[in-house]
Amino acid sequence: MKKLFIIISLGISLIAKSQVDPHFSQYYMHPLWLNPALTGAINGDYRVCAINRNQWGSITNSFTTVGVTGDITTSKEINFGLNILQESAGDAGFKYQNAQGSISYSGIHFGKEGLKTISFGLQGGLINRHFDFSKLQGATQFKDYYGFDPSLSLNESFSNKSVTVFDMSAGLAYYDADQDKKVNIFGGLSAAHINQPKDPFFSTSTQSTIPMRMALHGGARIVVSDVASLVPNFVYVYQGNTYEFMAGGYAQYTLSDLIDVMAGVNYRYKDAFYPYLGLNFNSLIVGLSYDVNASNLGQAAKGVSSYEFSLMYTNRKGSDKGYFKCPRF
Repeated sequence: MKKLFIIISLGISLIAKSQVDPHFSQYYMHPLWLNPALTGAINGDYRVCAINRNQWGSITNSFTTVGVTGDITTSKEINFGLNILQESAGDAGFKYQNAQGSISYSGIHFGKEGLKTISFGLQGGLINRHFDFSKLQGATQFKDYYGFDPSLSLNESFSNKSVTVFDMSAGLAYYDADQDKKVNIFGGLSAAHINQPKDPFFSTSTQSTIPMRMALHGGARIVVSDVASLVPNFVYVYQGNTYEFMAGGYAQYTLSDLIDVMAGVNYRYKDAFYPYLGLNFNSLIVGLSYDVNASNLGQAAKGVSSYEFSLMYTNRKGSDKGYFKCPRF
């Protein structure tokens, strides 16, 4: 039991040091978390998004991540947004909470009729992480032949059980909104934690910091016919000593003036495939994806797959539905 506890503790330690931020398979449905330059990159006046991810459902108190964003455009092409996220996991009630405001400028236009756009964005706010010390279990509470004894001391001390730090992010994005073209390219680059906020959870003496999270994302809309299009896409995220690469795409088919259906699949390198289904009804998009684990972890344990449910509403008052402006992927 002691050896098993040591192995598990070392594994958790390695994961903790990597400092991987929460992530989504449908990253495009939580745009301000992906890149603050996507603030206001919409075909309308304002947009509201919500997403819920449940991961490793077979374990007790599994990873659950909920995100909400909202952004508005202005006539001056200076746009504003708000990003809120919470991740919870584990018996100790660990929570990662993030609340940030964002601002972007999307007034750089060039090309035919100025339909190619470059936008810049900044984001700032607070990150809070906390856990319940009383719910932790340690090796000193396990006795030979008797098992776990909660009356024994954990024999551990933590200088901080709750940490709040100021955090900043920045990014740029490009998209081609020419609806007469057969291929519209979009992409962006973002950097989170650019102010290197302190991380006293793990070290107060060395003043360790949360490593920057770099994200490169892009794709294209390829028009196949008057009612069908293909959208290949990718995202590469690098943070600390970890990275994540996802690539794939979806097909979109127009059923009527109000309804589009979407279906596709993406692959997260060395981890999982995730099929995606979506319905676009007028101004509301509903998305559902399910991660099918394709790594060695899926062979060692059951219930390691994940699912996500998302909503995106865009107020399109006074806008042209066919005008491709929102780089949803």
